[in-house]
Order: sequence, then C-alpha cells, then structure tokens
Amino acid sequence: MHLDVLDLRNFYYRTNLGRVARRAIRNQVVAFWPEAKGQTVAGFGFAAPLLRPFLDDARRVIALMPGPQGVMPWPTSAANVAVLCAETRWPLPTGLVDKLVLLHGLETSEHPSALLDEAYRVLGPGGRVLFVVPHRGGIWAGSDRTPFGFGRPYSLRQIEAQLRRHSFQVEGNRAALFMPPSERRFWLRTAPVWERLGQRLPMALIGGALIVEAAKQVYSPRPSGLREAVRRPFEALEGLPKPVANPG
Repeated sequence: MHLDVLDLRNFYYRTNLGRVARRAIRNQVVAFWPEAKGQTVAGFGFAAPLLRPFLDDARRVIALMPGPQGVMPWPTSAANVAVLCAETRWPLPTGLVDKLVLLHGLETSEHPSALLDEAYRVLGPGGRVLFVVPHRGGIWAGSDRTPFGFGRPYSLRQIEAQLRRHSFQVEGNRAALFMPPSERRFWLRTAPVWERLGQRLPMALIGGALIVEAAKQVYSPRPSGLREAVRRPFEALEGLPKPVANPG
C-alpha cells in the first residue's frame, strides 16, 4: 500500500535524515543522467525530489502521484507539474516519455506487474527508466522510521528478473544510503563520507536503496509467413497432367 504524500513530504523536506537521503539518491540519479535537454522526464510515486535537476533543461517534467498516496503541488517555486493519477493508468500518451524515475512506487504497489506494463507503455523506443527500491540486504529496509521500511524490499537479482519479465533491458545499477537510518548528528554530518566509501564496496553489502537503470526493449515484428506462402503456393495437383482445352 502506498504511503501518504504528507508523510513522504515531511520526511524528505522537513527532517534532517530525509534531506540527507534525498541528496544521496539524487546524486546517483544525476550520475546516471547528467542532463535531459529537450527530453520529456516523468516520475511516479514520490519521485518529485529526484526530478528537480531536470526542471531547467528538459522539454517537460511530469510528477505522477498515485491516488492511494495523494498529491501535493510541486515544485513550490514554479508552475505546478504534479498530477494525481490511477496507479496503472497514467494520463500520458504511449511512447511520450524519454526518461522515467520511480521512487516509492514499485515496492508499495498492489499491482506491480500492471505498473511495470504501464511504465513500459509510456516510454518511447529506447527510453530509460530508473527504479529506486529498498534493498533487501540493507539496514534501511528493516527500520520503519523511513519510507524504505515499507513495502516489498528487493535484492538486485529479484528486481532485475522482474524487469526482464516485462521486456525491460537492464543497463546498470548503483546503490545509495550507506549510513544507518539515524538522526544522530555524527551520522548526518558524515553521510557524504559514507556515500563515497559505499560506492567503492560491493553494494549488496550495506546499501539501503537499490537504483536500477533499464531501457525499453522493442522487438521487431516477426513475419507472419503469409508473404512466403503466397509467393510459393502449395501445389496440391503437382505431377498430374495439365488440362487441355476442348477443341469443340
């Protein structure tokens, strides 16, 4: 079940731990996608905190927030781009989106398979998507003090297998949130150090969030065989004498 938008807003914008988490994850998003000039960028769930780097250069930015979660105006300093939508029916044309980010969308969905199908639908050919999910092996998934303690945590193998089943091609992965989910001053002040150190370690050890990049894989249509059948018709009477016209 999706978390409430007010709880998510309060965590990411009004707590020190949430601000640290927002910065750590957003840094990894930018590492994947340094820019999106002239592109359409969308987010689903509570992805708005991760979309801000693209507001200036992207052709358009859209923050999709599911009905069970609720919606809030975003950004506060410019025209609103947030919209409330059904979880598996987004108000976007097929193939519109170049880049898509999901944060607190997949792991809390009651219909993850249909949600992945909808994400696939709105992406254009070769479009990219980032899935940010709680890491099953990280300590953040074991604490309900943050949004990463709710929903279904994933291992890297689980999330990649699920994406492949829905015709996504996995392109890469990173991790974030290597510090404990603690409001203690020591951990908050040293968070950047832990993030830098964590990027040098196998992420399956302690990273609290998995970030997986995938691309929309479009298959060329298979020929139906009709053309070949017409070009080379089956000759059922082959070998029999050909009829001779009656001279009359």
